[in-house]
Amino acid sequence: MDSSKADVALGDGRDETAAERLDRNWDEILQELRVTQTGSQIITGFLLTLAFQSRFTDLDPFQVGAYLVLVVLAAATTALGLAPVSLHRTLFRQKAKEPLVRIANRVLKTVLVGVACVLAGTVLLIFDVVVGRAAGIVAGSLALLAMVGIALALPLLARRSMRANPTDAAPGSPRG
Repeated sequence: MDSSKADVALGDGRDETAAERLDRNWDEILQELRVTQTGSQIITGFLLTLAFQSRFTDLDPFQVGAYLVLVVLAAATTALGLAPVSLHRTLFRQKAKEPLVRIANRVLKTVLVGVACVLAGTVLLIFDVVVGRAAGIVAGSLALLAMVGIALALPLLARRSMRANPTDAAPGSPRG
């Protein structure tokens, strides 16, 4: 049998070569980046408009500092989300899909951390301005805790459930 046509992960429910798997992984990463990029662009746009609102001059030094940190973090996160596409353009047709997928996966994880921090910080800032500092710290902390739970605990629980109930997945159903 031609080794270039061999299934790279027997028993995973997929019949794909290494190149096909890399193509699928790349497509999945791009789709996830589309979702996160949309969210990060929206929140970045929201943050950029705040400085031009009439109440912006009412912010205390902590709030202005938090705002500036959030703008920089949001802009950096949005820009970082573009890195895999730029990398792909640079490495296009150079048979570099494996390192491209590996690097893009790391970038995507970093973008997710950035989005979580920007969202939690934005919640902190809004509650701080509207309700007060203590409420801002509590709300921002709870938002960050919720995002950590979604990003870390939920996948761990899903993995544990899959191990405990392997019949929940249909026979031959594809996994990552």
